[in-house]
Amino acid sequence: MLDHTFIEAKFKILGQELINEIILYSEIKQIPAQTELVREGQYIKFIPIVLEGLIKVFTHFEEKELLLYYIKEEQSCIMSFSSCINNDISKIFAITEEESTVLLIPADKIAKWVIEFPKINMLFYQQYDHRYGELVETIHQMLYYKLDKRLIDYLEGKVKITAKNPLKISHREIANDLGTAREVISRLVKKLEKQNFLKQHHDSIELLL
Repeated sequence: MLDHTFIEAKFKILGQELINEIILYSEIKQIPAQTELVREGQYIKFIPIVLEGLIKVFTHFEEKELLLYYIKEEQSCIMSFSSCINNDISKIFAITEEESTVLLIPADKIAKWVIEFPKINMLFYQQYDHRYGELVETIHQMLYYKLDKRLIDYLEGKVKITAKNPLKISHREIANDLGTAREVISRLVKKLEKQNFLKQHHDSIELLL
């Protein structure tokens, strides 16, 4: 059972009755890095809320991955919420980017609580505008930015989100997130290193800010 004081502190805006329901039916799990939480094409079993750590949300298109957004502390996945409410299959993948502590709320309870406790919508609707802006920016970059500019923006965003520099990341992972080929990223990284935008290490990339 969840710690009552902890849940009240995090979600006091929801009211005591709903908090009691969350405590009764939900659970907190410590999940290792690179663990799949949500798979495209499957029905949602739970809605994750990140308490500590980071979750990456992405999609597949023609055997390529494309990063959509990250779920940070005290945030949740609006795409999973939408699939849950509409009783639809997931349109995204979600994996833990690093070891994370996650509150798992059963999907069947969410659908019920939205009707009985409308305040629960506050956990998700406040993120819609933010996520919409991120997705629009992703589309804008794909249409109008050259890949070297997208790569720099990607690395800067990664440093900001993780608070780590150098970044322990492979060329393949970058290519997956940006929806391109590893060979293309390798060439661009070498080019940007010569231009003193970044520095490659054995297993990491350092952004020269």
